[in-house]
Amino acid sequence: TGKLPNGFSYIIKKNSLPEKHAEFRLVVKAGSLNEEDSQQGLAHFAEHMQFNGLPHFKKHELVSYLQSIGIKFGADLNAFTTYDRTVYQLPLPVSDPKILEKGFQILEDWAGNANLENSEIDKERNIILEEARTRKGVFQRVNSATYSFMYKDSKYPERNPIGKEEIIKNFKYDELKQFYHDWYRPDLMCLVVVGDIDPKEIESKIETVSSDFSCK
Repeated sequence: TGKLPNGFSYIIKKNSLPEKHAEFRLVVKAGSLNEEDSQQGLAHFAEHMQFNGLPHFKKHELVSYLQSIGIKFGADLNAFTTYDRTVYQLPLPVSDPKILEKGFQILEDWAGNANLENSEIDKERNIILEEARTRKGVFQRVNSATYSFMYKDSKYPERNPIGKEEIIKNFKYDELKQFYHDWYRPDLMCLVVVGDIDPKEIESKIETVSSDFSCK
């Protein structure tokens, strides 16, 4: 474990099985509880936007590249947003140094460099609204009622990560960009690496690219 001068922290653990594979998880210590009233749903929205264009990967290029090396979107490559964190999952074969190098490029871009183009934000609104619609089942209603009882007088019942539909439909672009700028910071990030790797090599790599782990 360690922490860099810019506040970025890391946890590395060698685990030899499965051979020549490792799991990288970039944890951003910010979720729906960090949203302002006008930003409800934007932590989750920001997570989605990480797959809609990055400095080194145009839209679809990231998923296409990872699928070309055997990583499936959804089953392997994924991300999720909760009340207090957003987590990006990147499993990689690590026997090829070029793939490892590419993996760190993806992590650098995820760590605060999403393009957040206005046109892509508008396209994503309907996708998230549809996701919200599919959650309106019995489980979600029971869950909401339970949270309202368990966490009465706290922000938890008011900050479901999926957010509010009216905000998702109508928020201004700058609201999302402000949330991203405020919370995607090195001091709120931790990279967890577990797999068939040399921990010292991974630590050295993190130290080399640490200056890029920040929102530009």
